[in-house]
Amino acid sequence: MKIDYNQPDDDFGDASARMTRAIFAEGVERGVLLMRHSAREYRRDVHDLENPLTAEGRSLAARFGAALPDVNLRGYSSPVTRCRDTGALAIEASTAAQRGGVISKVRDIEAFGVFYALDQIRMWKGLHKSNGLTDYVGQWFAGKVPQSAMMRPQWAVGMVLEVMLDKLNAPAIEAGTPQLDLCVTHDMTIFTMRQGAGLEPVTGPDVRFMDGLLMYERDNKVFFASQHGGIVEVDDALMGYAR
Repeated sequence: MKIDYNQPDDDFGDASARMTRAIFAEGVERGVLLMRHSAREYRRDVHDLENPLTAEGRSLAARFGAALPDVNLRGYSSPVTRCRDTGALAIEASTAAQRGGVISKVRDIEAFGVFYALDQIRMWKGLHKSNGLTDYVGQWFAGKVPQSAMMRPQWAVGMVLEVMLDKLNAPAIEAGTPQLDLCVTHDMTIFTMRQGAGLEPVTGPDVRFMDGLLMYERDNKVFFASQHGGIVEVDDALMGYAR
């Protein structure tokens, strides 16, 4: 059943946390949440990937962590400071709430970064010439972005799914105890995964700070769900498309 977890008065991260709590409440034992980082600065005097979280963004990340379900928590992120800080602050807040066993260190995973940009200068130039990020991602999926600038989007989707599946199937922190792997990435990755996995088109809802996609196993099947209600089974057909 498709459920839209968003509510009109939501702040950043509320719907992601609500989706995660609801799915774990159904008896799910393992989940992998791929989410955008918290609120960031937009300074023009530094490279975009070097812009840090704002003070509000740090507070929101901690608020998000405190709202996660009472499960063991493990953290991964893009090798970008604002992503790493989002994960660390969320885990610290979960620890302060006296949750189950957690791994406080957030480990960098290149697959949660902007790895699909083969030539970042050309990608940034393409973004500036387009009508925004959603337009650029749409062009990418339509084959209108040079392959010398960006890898094929299906490959990117497949790689992220493979890494998430690996986390889902990895040994748990504590056997028999529910666990969530928190994976912090960028808005472009969330748009890419929603479009490529068939959850929502890139022309659909915007990707706000800490919006998330949850992979989980139930009844011996693996599902990939969006807080906006999209849900797909991660089966051979999806992985075949993504490869």
